[in-house]
Amino acid sequence: MSGNAARVQAVQQIVNRQPVPTKFPEPLESIWATDVFSLSKMKSALPKDVFKSLKKTVESGEELDVSIANTVALAMKDWALSKGALYYAHVFYPLTNATAEKHDGFISVQSDGSVISEFSGKVLVQGEPDGSSFPNGGIRSTFEARGYTAWDVTSPAFIMRTDNGSTLCIPTVFVSWTGEALDKKTPLLRSNTALNKAGRKVLSLLGHTDIAPLNSSCGAEQEYFLVDANFVSNRPDLLLAGRTLFGASAAKGQQFDDHYFGAIPERVQIYMQDVEDQLYRLGIPAKTRHNEVAPGQFEIAPFFEAANVATDHQQLLMTILKNTAKKHGLVCLLHEKPFKGINGSGKHVNWSVGNSTQGNLLDPGSTPHSNSQFLLFCAAVIRGVHKYGPLLRAAIATASNDHRLGANEAPPAIMSVYLGSQLENVFEQIRNGKITGSLNAGVMNLGVNTLPIFDKDAGDRNRTSPFAFTGNRFEFRAVGSGQSVAGPLVAMNTMLADSLNWVAEKLEAELAKGLDQDTAILTVLKEIIDNHGAVVFGGNGYSAEWHKMAVEERGLLNLRTGADALPVLKEAYIEELFDKLGVLTPVELASRFEIYSEQYILAIEVEAKLVVSIAKISIYPAAVKYLSELSATHNTLKAAGVTIGTESLDKVAGLVNSLTDSVNKLSAAIGTHDFSTIEEHLQFSAKTIRPLMDEVRSFADALEGEVSDELWPLPTYQEMLFIK
Repeated sequence: MSGNAARVQAVQQIVNRQPVPTKFPEPLESIWATDVFSLSKMKSALPKDVFKSLKKTVESGEELDVSIANTVALAMKDWALSKGALYYAHVFYPLTNATAEKHDGFISVQSDGSVISEFSGKVLVQGEPDGSSFPNGGIRSTFEARGYTAWDVTSPAFIMRTDNGSTLCIPTVFVSWTGEALDKKTPLLRSNTALNKAGRKVLSLLGHTDIAPLNSSCGAEQEYFLVDANFVSNRPDLLLAGRTLFGASAAKGQQFDDHYFGAIPERVQIYMQDVEDQLYRLGIPAKTRHNEVAPGQFEIAPFFEAANVATDHQQLLMTILKNTAKKHGLVCLLHEKPFKGINGSGKHVNWSVGNSTQGNLLDPGSTPHSNSQFLLFCAAVIRGVHKYGPLLRAAIATASNDHRLGANEAPPAIMSVYLGSQLENVFEQIRNGKITGSLNAGVMNLGVNTLPIFDKDAGDRNRTSPFAFTGNRFEFRAVGSGQSVAGPLVAMNTMLADSLNWVAEKLEAELAKGLDQDTAILTVLKEIIDNHGAVVFGGNGYSAEWHKMAVEERGLLNLRTGADALPVLKEAYIEELFDKLGVLTPVELASRFEIYSEQYILAIEVEAKLVVSIAKISIYPAAVKYLSELSATHNTLKAAGVTIGTESLDKVAGLVNSLTDSVNKLSAAIGTHDFSTIEEHLQFSAKTIRPLMDEVRSFADALEGEVSDELWPLPTYQEMLFIK
């Protein structure tokens, strides 16, 4: 089938598509967490002493009593069997941004040849997948294959359903036989432990005696694109790279701003309802859904949860978004920039820290100037972002996120903190050595009697800030849509733990000098804002003035690409940070640099090979055929005595020649492998391969505007973004 014929057929299949049968959503209360082995279900299924012990571990961080594992395993198995599960799986999160599962049957063959369903405490607590085939950054050799999964009791087990059955899924950590973390969950749990210890020190110095364990929380807004599967099957770049490597912009994009928060297309809303039904059954609190800015782009946002559970739920959410799309004849794209010329997708991570006794420690209240507890924790964040901003940048450094950061849809690569006018004023008062009050937020009066008068927020929002305070939390806006949120959360938790340790040490020293508590606190806050206030910025993060000021006057780094950012993981001060807080050993940190660098390089290499392949076997033949037809038409008309210009013929011929030359240059560059360091290879991928790919694309996209539509082989932007 010719390229154009495949496009036509795809459009016909979409137009004649039979919609997925709709079903009326069940009441939320009747389906909420029905597929989760939650504490409430454990309470009814376990002996009181066993449940009490398990609850202490989950809620208070008490050490897990392994002796109760058999009892818990039996109850968990019986519950899973009642849900139709015949298999169980230890679910873990290797260093791939994806989820891994090792499935085993409950089946146990007896000596007489019969079978029973069996699930022991030993199997619940520990599993053994291959420890060498996953990315490990040199921690494991191919012949050293042993690795372990270990039950994470703080994240509840759940049932994952398919049309062919159900599986009991048990969240676990994943470590090597030698004890190093090979996953994203282990460092996250360690970072929460470090944050808890440091935060409790500060709260104790503030006079608190009843201090529950501290935990970070997370609510991650997920943006994504939906494209009909018929189109994607004819786009090798979308199939293998997740983004379009070619494609001229449609006449209409997002310039009318008519898609953002517009009426959700019926087909998409049916898909969303299907997704939400599954999420609610898994206890994932999906709260918001809407059209995003770009055509074909949407967003789903959950209510915040404990960071570890939220991270697991985020992985589940991405899986469900992609799998459910297939049932609806769609493909869900989680790439940060699937389409050139329109907005890409991010995953804004809303992050805070708190506990059950002191509440949200980043809640300023109505009088933030007098809220010492909030000011100390907020100042600790400011110090952390200033000292470890490059780490935050490295935590979101991927080949795909390079396309998005710094554009007018995402924050710049310079890490800064937005506080809002009220808090900026409070910290300016601190800098001056005396706090006098907080700016009044005021009220909103719309001038219409029938409309309510309501309180305004204390500060505006700043969409250009990568790290913005949004009322009672910070929003890390630079995280990529396809990323696990674990890495950014580990970075944020660890930098805050370090700053809180500094605050505790400094505050204790000032109190030891005989200062009263208020004066000691003001002294600590002033030192932070004097030394680290350069990271606070409330203006336009896109402006050239800010980029110049940030780098030249404030000493902030502008790490434009992942190739620039990833080497930060090798810096001595970053190694010391993770090591002293027990989050990552030097070996574990080094492995992550190796792994993430390799992923960056490989992602660009795959795209480059696809560019060459598609240009040669799809675009070039179509362009040459059109050139041949154009030339034949020109000669026929000339023979008939009709004189026409050769501008179109010359233009297409020139573009074909330029396309061929650029493809040859890219092919030669792909074959370059003589690099002395990983850093050198990273820079080559970002600064040489990427521009050559863009050069090929420029000629191909120009040809798309010249070649007859009857010959063009690839589904176009107009078709993919607007035909649903």
